[in-house]
Amino acid sequence: MISLEQARAIIAATRARGREMGLNPLTVVVLDAGGHLVAMEREDGSAYGRPDIAGGKAAGALAMGVSSRKLGDMAAERPQFLAALSAAWAGKLIPAAGGVLVKDAAGSLLGAVGVSGDLSDKDEEAAFAGIAAAGLAAG
Repeated sequence: MISLEQARAIIAATRARGREMGLNPLTVVVLDAGGHLVAMEREDGSAYGRPDIAGGKAAGALAMGVSSRKLGDMAAERPQFLAALSAAWAGKLIPAAGGVLVKDAAGSLLGAVGVSGDLSDKDEEAAFAGIAAAGLAAG
């Protein structure tokens, strides 16, 4: 399981990377391996729906065991399947880059981080930086 301390470190470093990159205000969500919210921060100016989007990116990654970027690829290949999953999980699956699995050094799944606020590729880049800065591995 991901600890609150680890989640806070991921969030702080993700936000810092976002500022370095000049991104729009970000929302960062960290879920544990069971899909439970550990921590979430919404930067000043981050839009109303961003927590749901960031959470959906992280939850979708956890539920399917792949990054939300890969879910986006799957959606292009099998749109009905992803639409069915989204319906089954009450919309908690956002198939766009920015949802990344978090693992420890041994490769054990700890949880996932979801980032929303800018272009999805940039959200994902910030997430990777946050995970690395916390001494963890992106899965």
